[in-house]
Amino acid sequence: MGDMSNSDFYAKNQRNEDNHAAGFGCSVMELRSLMELRGTEAVVKLQEDYGGTEGLCKRLKTSPTEGLAGAQPDLDKRKEIFGKNLIPPKKPKTFLQLVWEALQDVTLIILELAALISLGLSFYHPPGDSSGRESCGAAAGGVEDEGEADAGWIEGAAILLSVVCVVLVTAFNDWSKEKQFRGLQSRIEQEQKFQVVRGSQVIQLPVADIVVGDIAQVKYGDLLPADGVLIQGNDVKIDESSLTGESDHVRKSAEKDPMLLSGTHVMEGSGRMVVTAVGVNSQTGIIFTLLGAGTEEEEKKEKKVKKQAGAAAMEMQPLKSAEGGEADEKERKKVSVPKKEKSVLQGKLTKLAVQIGKAGLLMSAITVIILVLFFAIDNFVMQKRPWMPECTPIYIQYFVKFFIIGVTVLVVAVPEGLPLAVTISLAYSVKKMMKDNNLVRHLDACETMGNATAICSDKTGTLTTNRMTAVQCYIGDVHYKEIPDPGALPPKSLDLLVNSISINSAYTTKILPPDKEGGLPKQVGNKTECGLLGLVLDLKRDYQPIRNQIPEEKLYKVYTFNSVRKSMSTVVKLSDGSFRMYSKGASEIVLKKCSYILNEVGEPRVFRPRDKDEMVKKVIEPMASNGLRTICVAYRDFSGDPEPNWEDENNILSDLTAICVVGIEDPVRPEVPDAILKCQRAGITVRMVTGDNINTARAIAIKCGIIHPGEDFLCIDGKEFNRRIRNEKGEVEQERMDKVWPKLRVLARSSPTDKHTLVKGIIDSTMVDQRQVVAVTGDGTNDGPALKKADVGFAMGIAGTDVAKEASDIILTDDNFSSIVKAVMWGRNVYDSISKFLQFQLTVNVVAVIVAFTGACITQDSPLKAVQMLWVNLIMDTFASLALATEPPTESLLKRKPYGRNKPLISSTMTKNILGHGVYQLIIIFTLLFVGEQIFDIDSGRNAPLHAPPSEHYTIIFNTFVMMQLFNEINARKIHGERNVFDGIFRNPIFCSIVFGTFAMQIVIVQFGGKPFSCQPLDLDKWMWCVFLGLGELVWGQVIATIPNSRLRFLRRAGQLTQKDELPEEDVNEDNEEIDHAERELRRGQILWFRGLNRIQTQIDVVNTFKSGTSFQGAGALRRQSSTTSQTQDVTNVSSPSHVSLSNALSSPTSTTAATAPPTTGHPRCECIP
Repeated sequence: MGDMSNSDFYAKNQRNEDNHAAGFGCSVMELRSLMELRGTEAVVKLQEDYGGTEGLCKRLKTSPTEGLAGAQPDLDKRKEIFGKNLIPPKKPKTFLQLVWEALQDVTLIILELAALISLGLSFYHPPGDSSGRESCGAAAGGVEDEGEADAGWIEGAAILLSVVCVVLVTAFNDWSKEKQFRGLQSRIEQEQKFQVVRGSQVIQLPVADIVVGDIAQVKYGDLLPADGVLIQGNDVKIDESSLTGESDHVRKSAEKDPMLLSGTHVMEGSGRMVVTAVGVNSQTGIIFTLLGAGTEEEEKKEKKVKKQAGAAAMEMQPLKSAEGGEADEKERKKVSVPKKEKSVLQGKLTKLAVQIGKAGLLMSAITVIILVLFFAIDNFVMQKRPWMPECTPIYIQYFVKFFIIGVTVLVVAVPEGLPLAVTISLAYSVKKMMKDNNLVRHLDACETMGNATAICSDKTGTLTTNRMTAVQCYIGDVHYKEIPDPGALPPKSLDLLVNSISINSAYTTKILPPDKEGGLPKQVGNKTECGLLGLVLDLKRDYQPIRNQIPEEKLYKVYTFNSVRKSMSTVVKLSDGSFRMYSKGASEIVLKKCSYILNEVGEPRVFRPRDKDEMVKKVIEPMASNGLRTICVAYRDFSGDPEPNWEDENNILSDLTAICVVGIEDPVRPEVPDAILKCQRAGITVRMVTGDNINTARAIAIKCGIIHPGEDFLCIDGKEFNRRIRNEKGEVEQERMDKVWPKLRVLARSSPTDKHTLVKGIIDSTMVDQRQVVAVTGDGTNDGPALKKADVGFAMGIAGTDVAKEASDIILTDDNFSSIVKAVMWGRNVYDSISKFLQFQLTVNVVAVIVAFTGACITQDSPLKAVQMLWVNLIMDTFASLALATEPPTESLLKRKPYGRNKPLISSTMTKNILGHGVYQLIIIFTLLFVGEQIFDIDSGRNAPLHAPPSEHYTIIFNTFVMMQLFNEINARKIHGERNVFDGIFRNPIFCSIVFGTFAMQIVIVQFGGKPFSCQPLDLDKWMWCVFLGLGELVWGQVIATIPNSRLRFLRRAGQLTQKDELPEEDVNEDNEEIDHAERELRRGQILWFRGLNRIQTQIDVVNTFKSGTSFQGAGALRRQSSTTSQTQDVTNVSSPSHVSLSNALSSPTSTTAATAPPTTGHPRCECIP
């Protein structure tokens, strides 16, 4: 903080005076400096300057137990003096900035230059009389007509105009996407609420409303929203790695280290803190402000450097020969590794775009060379004309015309609609997924979900309703199948039970009256504890008076629940100075520690090991096999003198006396069995990973339909799982893992590490030819690592802790498993939408490039003019991507197996369609080009002079071409070889309006486009012919659908991601090491959101796709860093594709034949037209 300028500091001091005047005993700066201290320093400073936490609360005018009164004027005053709990986001890019970015596209720049040269030349009239010009020969063919010569500027202007259109459309798309993303982000921020005490009531507040002086309740799994000082805590442990980079959990206590910092995670325990700094003044806020201020200046510097270096090196890349490129390829690979966040789809698309771009460049270069050579040879060799100085401008005009034709070929060849289609499709899906209760945090998660092959789901809350109710209990040697009448129970046992449950549970857990009349009571807090409190109410007792009698401050020691203990214990001091500890937890774990049990009159009797075994057989297993979760409640008394050593946990938690065993039911959600069936049909394996008892888990799994009796599957618990997958040294071995996971359906009593190990094991497995893509659901803090490791992590919106949400990719706002099925459907839809667009786009590209190329070579002039090509490019790219990317998903998407990671993007069916339609269009266009004038009895448009008026002949060709594209757009709606292409067309209003809109525009262009569009108005007769030839596309589509794929062997090979594209193993690992250390420094929970914004903007820019594309070696960049600590980079969890050999897939003749099943024909393949 030392670098504050003097005037700045002076102003701050002025403010401090005002603050004290405003009646609070401390200023923002004092509190800020207090929060920078740690450990004992902080405790000393608190004591000396403030008189401990009590004194701090007094100065902040708040009560440690009752909190702020919550009066609005007071809150506003606090916000004004100490700031609001908001970190101002980075300014979004303005529309003009986005326009400027869109203008950076290389192809557009080339076009602009060409157009400007063309414009300049058309205004230049060579000196000398016309007689001198005769001698320039053929070159000056049509220039005599003055009116025509004047119209020469139109082509240049029209090109510039169409460039403006393309740029505006791109910029607008970027802008609306940015807006959507900000909306999404603010929604995520509003979703986060925090428990605060105001007016002695515990309320949930949106994080933004927390003010300095609030008393906040912190508990296991919270992401702290502000800085504060711990007033009272039980066993609080904090993960401060997001601020310090230290991964060890830090113990916090009011006596030793009370400082809690915003952005850190509570990993264990619970407590209360007084908020001392919010928003920009909190520790995370300070870092953000430093980042924000620093990045802007750096960005400016970087941009300058990048532009100079990048412009020269990158644009020429596709032309580099392999040998020349090797050395710096290596260099660049080192640099570009952090750009790993490409999802599977983006990886495939980048590769494709690069291939097409190279081909386009090649074609356009050849076109220009051929045109120039032909012209030169014809004029200067064949007709032996000298080069005259006065003819130079005319010749140059010719060369510019040739250059423009070349650029046009390039423009049409480059599919700049691809990134656009991906973005539109993803943005559209994300928006719609909100309605299906999926809040997508990372765009590409939505597409990865379509490839998912396995889902590892939690049980509680995801498959079940998470409304726990106690339905059976074992008390006083009697097993009650339903909750007994309180009179039937021994009074001593009853009192102990009620006290134990009321005190030994988080005081934040409550049962509130129902919202609606006749509804179920509302359960707040930990649901298992709610079930137990419900038991107290069923036994006609009330827990609140007992809690009021022993408030939270009076609890002597609390051992909070964590995944290792699997139990929770609370110690209270009794009136006679002795201590009593109440304990509860998973029954098989707590019963092991019991030496006594209460008998039928409520007196303890000895509880021997063989009694325990009998108890397990007679009570616990029957309860568990009914799908009940069993909880054991116990207690132990300690003498007050000498006081026990509370830190020696093993001795404290032993010799307990069991009071009762409760069976708690958590009913399966009604819609889950159906959703799981859909998943299984769609080729997705659902596995249940739970902390519950194995019998309970198995019973629930059968109810859900995860396992069916009589099938060959595994249900094991964590212990057995570890025994099977670890070697003698205790290390996990992949081949042992591979023996377990394919049959594993239920993993019970699992620790968070088990869950992570399982997910990692499935992802890294190489035993199946298809690499597994794993989705994981989780709600607890302990699920964080597994959620991060998974390809797609789902967190629960209602029951989920902040830690889980932070690690996830998608938040299920209704905590419901059936929403995951919707996510799969949307994900597959994204993939299919892109394939549809590709199929359409590539047909256009192939045809337009071949037509322009051959036309130019044979007739020295492209049949499709530059402006017409740009219009075609606009329909094809921008509108088509809108029309095809917004198709709504259908249930039929769930009837096929998932596409794997190594399935090529363009399937054989699609290749067949592309080639088939390409052939049809080329035949029609060449027929029109060479014999069209005889068919329609019109003047030929071939070999027209430089500024000749547009001919009807070429207008017919242009019009027919566009009509064929329009009808082919309808064909492109189906990519799996379906017959009915109109199926469900009216469910997509965008599609219909775009097709009709394009048609109307085409009529306007042809009839009134005139010179700029090189169009001559056509009469109705010729229009009918154009439309008729277009309609032929639909008929031809049916013909193509009849040809079986098995006949077309050569299509199979269409560009697969093969072995040689992958980076060598060592390479990747070295680079990962390098990133990890740097990343660890960077790791800040929330930066993800800010990163996301920048990331999304870059997606659209095709040039960037090329840049990263050349250094992007196929699947290599799909490899995911092994870092688990990275939160910033690990956005798309794409993990290392195992080296699967594709040879077997290719050799088996049935693998892609249409005969096997329609779905197999629809797998996308990479493009490489043979």
